[in-house]
Amino acid sequence: MSALSFAFASPAILGALILLPAIWWLLRLTPPHPRAEVFPPLRILATILKREETPARSPWWLTLLRMVLATLVILAIANPMFNPRTNTLSSDGPLVLVIDNSWASAADWERRVQTADALIDDADAKGIPVSIAFTADKSNDTTPGAATAARDKLHAANARPLVPDRQRVAQAIKAALNGTKPGTIAFLSDGTESKNKDDIVNQLAALEPSELRLIEGDGSEVLAITGATNAADNMTVTATRLNGSSPLRLGLSALDNQGRPIAAGSLNFAGGQTVATGTIAAPFEMRNDFARISIDRHASAGAVHLLDDGFKRRHVALLSGQTADEFQPILSPLYYIQRALQPYADLIQPNSADVAKSIPELLAGNPSVMIMADVGRLPQESYAPLQRWIQNGGTLVRFAGPRLAAAPAEDPLVPVTLRQGERTFGGALSWAEPQPLADFPSFGPFAGMPKPTNVLIKRQVLAEPTPDLAERTWASLADGTPLVTEKQMQAGRVVLFHVSAEPQWSDLPISGDFVEMLRRIVQLSRSGGVTSTESAPKTSEALPPFRLLTAKGVLTSETGNARPLDPNNKGAIAANFDNPPGLYGSEEGFTALNVLPDGAELRPLNASGASVSVAREGLIGGEAWSAKPILFTIAFLVLLADSLIVLFMNGAFPRLRKSPKTIAGGAAVLLLAISAAAFLHPTNSWADDSKPGDETIYSRLDKTHLAYVVTGESDVDHTSERGLAGLSDFLTYRTTLEPGPPVGLDLAKDELAFYPIIYWPISATAPMPSNDAINRIDAYMRNGGTVLFDTRDAIDTMGDNTTPSPNGQRLQAILANLDIPALEPVPAGHVLTKSFYLLSSFPGRYADSPLWIEARQDTRGDGNAVSSSDGVTPIMITGNDFAGAWATDDNGIPLLPTVPPDETQREYAYRTGVNIMMYMLTGNYKSDQVHIPDILERLGQ
Repeated sequence: MSALSFAFASPAILGALILLPAIWWLLRLTPPHPRAEVFPPLRILATILKREETPARSPWWLTLLRMVLATLVILAIANPMFNPRTNTLSSDGPLVLVIDNSWASAADWERRVQTADALIDDADAKGIPVSIAFTADKSNDTTPGAATAARDKLHAANARPLVPDRQRVAQAIKAALNGTKPGTIAFLSDGTESKNKDDIVNQLAALEPSELRLIEGDGSEVLAITGATNAADNMTVTATRLNGSSPLRLGLSALDNQGRPIAAGSLNFAGGQTVATGTIAAPFEMRNDFARISIDRHASAGAVHLLDDGFKRRHVALLSGQTADEFQPILSPLYYIQRALQPYADLIQPNSADVAKSIPELLAGNPSVMIMADVGRLPQESYAPLQRWIQNGGTLVRFAGPRLAAAPAEDPLVPVTLRQGERTFGGALSWAEPQPLADFPSFGPFAGMPKPTNVLIKRQVLAEPTPDLAERTWASLADGTPLVTEKQMQAGRVVLFHVSAEPQWSDLPISGDFVEMLRRIVQLSRSGGVTSTESAPKTSEALPPFRLLTAKGVLTSETGNARPLDPNNKGAIAANFDNPPGLYGSEEGFTALNVLPDGAELRPLNASGASVSVAREGLIGGEAWSAKPILFTIAFLVLLADSLIVLFMNGAFPRLRKSPKTIAGGAAVLLLAISAAAFLHPTNSWADDSKPGDETIYSRLDKTHLAYVVTGESDVDHTSERGLAGLSDFLTYRTTLEPGPPVGLDLAKDELAFYPIIYWPISATAPMPSNDAINRIDAYMRNGGTVLFDTRDAIDTMGDNTTPSPNGQRLQAILANLDIPALEPVPAGHVLTKSFYLLSSFPGRYADSPLWIEARQDTRGDGNAVSSSDGVTPIMITGNDFAGAWATDDNGIPLLPTVPPDETQREYAYRTGVNIMMYMLTGNYKSDQVHIPDILERLGQ
């Protein structure tokens, strides 16, 4: 980053400063204006004989004040500039612009465009050709050309949710220049290394430019989530940042599939720390609904971590070789397995003790995992369906025991060949002591777990040595014999614990390591259940793109040119041009691909060692500013102070006359106050950014207020205001709710959190809301608020191919910038149909448009969803013009007729408004309360 620079736009004006001594001399000879006083006649006669005295000099402090005024005017005319831009491009060759449009550039992308635009303007002024390339684009035409073409490419480019591929761009530029030496190479870097030991600066320097500029931001907004672990009691989130100079506290939000925040946490970076770990505390059942983790107030693809089916709760079927004893449950082979897995999975047990009947019964429930505790020989007819289930993605976990030790060695559902019988440690016929566990190997699900120190193995079943035994061993004893082995069977696997599931053979089932080992194996399994039918989907199939992540960290259904993801890729799958970050699969199941791999760490780009000197610069965006307005303002205030002082000295304020010392002290204090107030605003913007005061906040909190969006069109806003006023009166007359006066909102400035619902009348001729306003509405909806969009056209085009109305097109443009869930018309039996009145439709001025709300995926039998936000949809859409039906004048007379004219329809429009408000304030509470009369009647019997 360059240091603060300073220059004058008109330095020749500073020559006037040499006139200051002359101005001082003239001001000292020019006295203040004579003071006129009216005296009584006798007073006049008494002073006739006195010699007339005229002051020859003005006070020194007044002269000094005027000298300051003259100096300020001269400096202001000279126009001092801080961080001025100068056109210093080299004319020895073309200008080469290399721009990082990666995920890390999304936060300051507009400033990057401004910086590149200024460089292109400088090249255009000198007639220099321009070559421009973007490191996150799949292809670039880097041939130097006209500045106009480069400017068009720049404005058409966008930040992308990818890591930059700088080496490919450097090669393309080298080929396009074909030996021509560039004049200036400007590298607008995102500040990060794209790979280990990134040498892009050296590659650009090898092109032998006349000058090489490295232009970067401060890196304060470059941070990313690089891992999320669903631990036993919370979600652990790991993040990395680029600029670790100061401490930083970040908020974390966990969102569900519909983008609603359902849990929150925090993450703290200490000073100098670039990697930190935070937690999100929530019950496991709630963590099972997490779809993605995001960093609050940071909009980038790196600040979002997508979660896939690997975090979902699994169905685990339990099967034991013996019947459980109800009076001694701790002796059951399944007791410790149940205690270990109950917090993490849904457990299924058969109703029959007959294994031949139990296995088909369990497979009919499509479990993800089946655990067999000491099950030896299986019925012959059970092998085929079990093998199909495993091959389709199921995970079979078996525990040893007396039955398995006595089973035939050629069992196809055992991962290794077993020796007959079991091996005993510490017995009368054994000289070996009970064995501890060895360190877990670097592969397998137990990698990274510390070696258990309090577990001893007393008995085990042994595996016959084979060449691939070590590769199949996930855990072993200190003497090297396998403890846990595994075998792949197409899409599924078989896992065997060589000890029993109860403490008779080892201490493992009563240790905490047993819980963690089972949990990790279950997390490896396929979520959503596995069927044993032949038509089951194979996990080896390529996964099509389902939802992709934008550079701003928003999931979109537009997949563009993304290709299917190959799940059989043996290496670590990384986001690239063909497979950008997002979700791959379908609603039934998907795989998450994030921007950065797990455990990645952001490192600053190293620009040392280049063959040419590298000039470091900052991005444009507020650095260059003029002090001219500030100086003129201070000069005006000094002139005003001078005028007040002269008036005071000439007797304009006779009651406030003081001594010259008092006047001088007051003038000095006034001058210091003026200067301090001026320099508290170091920019040339004096805009009033004040927010509503405490009185306004209290007035919004005393009652429930209905709010509407001010569109700027007087007729639309008047209808909205009168409509909500009419609905407020109706609510006061018909319910116990007494709303206050409706409030018109400016989305860009007003606080939205005070209102449970915001009515937004859509008008195609109204100004499009700004990005800041859209972001504030998006945050309002995420935090539990609801927006009622009313296109007021009664045209049902949702989901159809018909061309929407102009208002509908404007609504589509607004919704394109919002992260909204899937929508559906209000279904029958929804709480909106019975929150106060019983309704079957939701009319307004018109009655042809349905009321669209958030679509629910998990529903109960009555159609009412069970959700974290108490069933309240964050969005409603209608075209029936609700406010037009509710609007009345001061006498309660409707302002607009219904279409067709029908007062019954207006009554139902009011009832629709009542139901919406009750739904906003009570959520799905009414879905249960509607049955209270029947409950009371039964209790009365």
